[in-house]
Amino acid sequence: MKHFFAQATGSADIFSQFLPLILLFAGMWFLLIGPQRKRQKAHEAMLKELKSGDIIVTSGGIFGTITNVKDDRLILRVADNTKIELAKNFVSKKVEAE
Repeated sequence: MKHFFAQATGSADIFSQFLPLILLFAGMWFLLIGPQRKRQKAHEAMLKELKSGDIIVTSGGIFGTITNVKDDRLILRVADNTKIELAKNFVSKKVEAE
């Protein structure tokens, strides 16, 4: 009978030892992983909504106006008679018109 009670309390000790790890993982999820996934989804939605005439900033810091949108890339006018072609993944953010 003593052996049975020793096993029952042993499993409770294992759970209490893993409880801090479980709480740590849950905290990491709500503080880091969850908000990052939300930002990523918002960025992907912004990329899908890009159209000609939008003003954007690239990840390299180049400002420009979109002149043509293709499947995986776009044409960006950065100055008079100067256009560049870049992948959509390099768009950092869309600038709201003032």
